[in-house]
Amino acid sequence: MFADTHLAAFRRDGCAVIADFISAEQVVTLRQRIDELLRSFDPQNHPLTTFATGQSQRQQPDIHIGDQYFFDSADKTSFFLEEGAIDSSSGGRLTVEPHRAINKIGHGLHLTEPVFAELTHSAPVKDIAHGLGFRDPRVLQSMVICKQPGIGGAVPWHQDSTFLYTQPLSACGFWLALEDCTLDNGCLEFIPGSHLTTPVTKRFVRKHDDSGTEMVSIAPDAGEARGTGGGVPIEVAAGSLVLIDGQVLHRSSHNYSAKSRWIYTFHIVEGTAGYDQRNWLQMPAGAELTKL
Repeated sequence: MFADTHLAAFRRDGCAVIADFISAEQVVTLRQRIDELLRSFDPQNHPLTTFATGQSQRQQPDIHIGDQYFFDSADKTSFFLEEGAIDSSSGGRLTVEPHRAINKIGHGLHLTEPVFAELTHSAPVKDIAHGLGFRDPRVLQSMVICKQPGIGGAVPWHQDSTFLYTQPLSACGFWLALEDCTLDNGCLEFIPGSHLTTPVTKRFVRKHDDSGTEMVSIAPDAGEARGTGGGVPIEVAAGSLVLIDGQVLHRSSHNYSAKSRWIYTFHIVEGTAGYDQRNWLQMPAGAELTKL
């Protein structure tokens, strides 16, 4: 399934697509579980933590997510809301039905949800990890991203290693489409080869007092090739897997369409690399990142 052509594309471009990575039946099973989880969401017993990544954060840096609910999510099934699903002028009232308000469910689905654990630890995933050169791959930040119709927020240009930083850099994303992903509903876009030309110059970390999160510089800005355009869309059918190098620049646009864009994604990092306490995602005391 993971062929030499996929490895060559990954090394050259920073992304590789494996079509039909899972069957239509597997897609249905995963979607059924997601629907159950969405409909179990009770806003009355939730801190209404949103997931903000775009322009609003640049305008209001204090809204960076980083409450305790977020920090405690590494080994749990937690719900994070779309910014557009909450009416801040009415004290946090939802503007859509609760199951339509969810931006993502995570960040420990590989630990808490059997159908996602089985997929994450499957032989094809392990074969890919070892084919990419991982010696001791560790799984983290597993989540469903819903990209809700009409309100699914844009995710700006970023590099995953900014958020899952290791020394040396090792993050790799596994991004599995559970619906057809197109430009209309906010598919991935990336800048081919940017993992070879764009250094990671900042980190998303916990503040020293654990009062929230912040971006910190770790190297002089070397003229990052971010721009506002130039991305190549990755339009894929349900069941396709996209591999994402931790340094490649990628984004997705706002979903203004009437169709959702459900995906399941998780990351691996090299277990022999340094993963320090400043990373926002930390396992509970006494636990380690999950071995693949």
